[in-house]
Amino acid sequence: MTSSARIHPSAVVEEGARLGEGVVVGPFCHIGAEVELGDRARLLSHVVLAGRTRIGADAEIHPFASLGAAAQDLKSRGRTGALVIGRGCLVREGVTINAGTPADGGETRIGDDCAFLAYSHIGHDSRIGDGVVLSNNVLLGGHVRIGDRAAIGGATVVHQCVHIGAQAFVAGLSGLEGDLVPFGLAGGNRAHLFGLNLVGLRRRGFSDARLATLREAFRRLFPQEAGAQVLAQRIEAVARDFAGVGDVEAVLAFLRAERARPLCAPRPARG
Repeated sequence: MTSSARIHPSAVVEEGARLGEGVVVGPFCHIGAEVELGDRARLLSHVVLAGRTRIGADAEIHPFASLGAAAQDLKSRGRTGALVIGRGCLVREGVTINAGTPADGGETRIGDDCAFLAYSHIGHDSRIGDGVVLSNNVLLGGHVRIGDRAAIGGATVVHQCVHIGAQAFVAGLSGLEGDLVPFGLAGGNRAHLFGLNLVGLRRRGFSDARLATLREAFRRLFPQEAGAQVLAQRIEAVARDFAGVGDVEAVLAFLRAERARPLCAPRPARG
């Protein structure tokens, strides 16, 4: 612990915890012996940091968040992994993030500059990229993967082992059971693919030409008309015709990867 940390008298910081320069620990927080907090991290009040948890610089953690507790996985009872959170993350009220389990590398890992809004939950062994936003009451099962700068709307539930590609968006009140491609927009219960995340991509500065290319690739990969080629054939055709286009190649790599869950696809057109 460094001499520059400011710790409220009511907080409990167990011996062995490592606190960086300028850390602020508010009232009634509890920091376990194996916790490491980066420089300038702020715990407002009533925060619990447990287990082998490492949190990067400039984190802001709000009341009643619980980070690093053992996985809610009965098979792993008594065997707790680690939690690693990057720099600049915002963790709002009541958020829970569970540690990893020995079955999947032993850690839950969060990237930089993420925002997890009130009462969202991240299950064990999940891997969350940089700049990811979870709105209020989002629930992620264990082993979920989310790419950089993806966002999930409020009160959405994501099935365990689902992969969500970079810069995708899931609408609120959804139940996502399948893998969502990069740049995709999905929603519903159960969620289906609507198309391209146009609003989010425009906000991130994608040009009209770049969006038009992605839109055409999506149209060919996920056609609405009946009698289309099987997906493997569509992938190869798009790979040939869009060779060297980085955005499209990212989508194709996602589609070709092995997966534990089915693909989140468009809803079939009505006859």
